[in-house]
Amino acid sequence: MASEHKGVTIWFTGLSGAGKTTINDALTAKLRDRGVKLEVLDGDIVRTNLTKGLTFSKEDRDENVRRIGFVADLLTRNGVIVTVAAISPYRAIREEVRERIGDFMEVYVSAPVEVCEERDVKGLYKKARSGEIKQFTGISDPYEAPTNPEVNCETHKETLDESVNKVIAKLEEMGYLPATVAA
Repeated sequence: MASEHKGVTIWFTGLSGAGKTTINDALTAKLRDRGVKLEVLDGDIVRTNLTKGLTFSKEDRDENVRRIGFVADLLTRNGVIVTVAAISPYRAIREEVRERIGDFMEVYVSAPVEVCEERDVKGLYKKARSGEIKQFTGISDPYEAPTNPEVNCETHKETLDESVNKVIAKLEEMGYLPATVAA
């Protein structure tokens, strides 16, 4: 049985390895258990399909975020909860997408770059530090942290459950999900 909810885009932003996809995966499992209409737009998957061919220049990164935002807006307007997990390093383009969508919740998934490097199973940070990868966010390219996100998940200080529960509590507080009643 589907629960009553409003459409909203939940935008996870943060450095590579901060925990965006991990939190998103756990959140989507809980939301699916609640019977919500849900779509997931993961940055890595989107780059393979919707935005293939874009580079990592600032202009192409902005275009990548705009395209993700366009799809998220379509879904959100139709009552779907959309989760987006994408580095989206530039504050101005995230604000542009927020304004376009309206029903938007920014989740800053934060962890120090040193912690992200320790978690890096793909070896991307090592390649970036050696110069093998150019324009790598947090190393040779900037990351502009949100100034006022609805939720800040500090993954180096809190558990996965704590992070997910913060997001759910904010969705309930903002009226996008009905509050659950503790048994």
